Amino acid sequence: MRNRLLPKIVVGTWSLAMITLGGGLWGQFLAPDLAQAAELGAACVSCHEKPVASFKASYHAKIWQGKNDCQSCHAATDKHENDPSKQNVTSFNKGGGRAAEELSQKCLGCHKKAAHLALWDMGAHKKNDVTCVACHDIHSPRSTVKQPTVCFGCHKDVRSDANKMSHHPIIEGKVKCSDCHNTHGTQTKHMIKAESTNQLCYKCHADKRGPFIYEHPPVAEDCLICHTTHGSRHESLLVEKVVSLCQNCHAADDATHEGAVNVAGNMFAANRASKRVSARGCIECHHAIHGSANFKRSFTK
Repeated sequence: MRNRLLPKIVVGTWSLAMITLGGGLWGQFLAPDLAQAAELGAACVSCHEKPVASFKASYHAKIWQGKNDCQSCHAATDKHENDPSKQNVTSFNKGGGRAAEELSQKCLGCHKKAAHLALWDMGAHKKNDVTCVACHDIHSPRSTVKQPTVCFGCHKDVRSDANKMSHHPIIEGKVKCSDCHNTHGTQTKHMIKAESTNQLCYKCHADKRGPFIYEHPPVAEDCLICHTTHGSRHESLLVEKVVSLCQNCHAADDATHEGAVNVAGNMFAANRASKRVSARGCIECHHAIHGSANFKRSFTK
């Protein structure tokens, strides 16, 4: 039941100054009125009209509710007003003359307790002097990063792979970079969001986990022995054609196949320089290459 002692609030009629219940407690949760919002960036608007306008509409401004302004991130601007130089203000733009560590610490001052930033110092981005603003636009209405566009700006090799014939649906928007990587730092290689590559792949490809009666050893060891991650010129993101890939481990003189092939054309004669065979359809017989419930290895019936 609604408390009848509380006044009914009419938007556009009551201002924050009129809501005094609990010593202004409500004012801490409601957005600032127009007069208060107009003061944000008042000292900067004469030169930086567009940035100030975008900041007022930003996620940060809405959360801060007038408690912080331009100086909260850009430091004191007294000297900058008299001498409009980047050296007299903390500039986040390229060529601003500020070290990556200094710029990141500005953000970490508020965000250091966030769980996803716990391993920031161990991450590849921090070690390579990538700042928060290299990916995040602090003046944008939303705090989300446009993936993969932002990521492709630095990772051009990944962009190339993602546009190959066989690829994860990254450019289609079905898979995001952050689905597999924690860009803020992890203890794992390539900042993946799992203890190993296999554990990461199994999150989507659970059917490859098993358990199987016959396990294909490379599958249990590392998916990347046979597959590449972002894109490939070969089907199913394979690192090379099936016939060549299989023969990297399974030599053509394997007794299982040698007799049959010799009968067909004596292709494995002792004087042959290479025992590799072209046009060998391994997966025509071995369908369950990730593992099988059949004791006869990966043959299927």
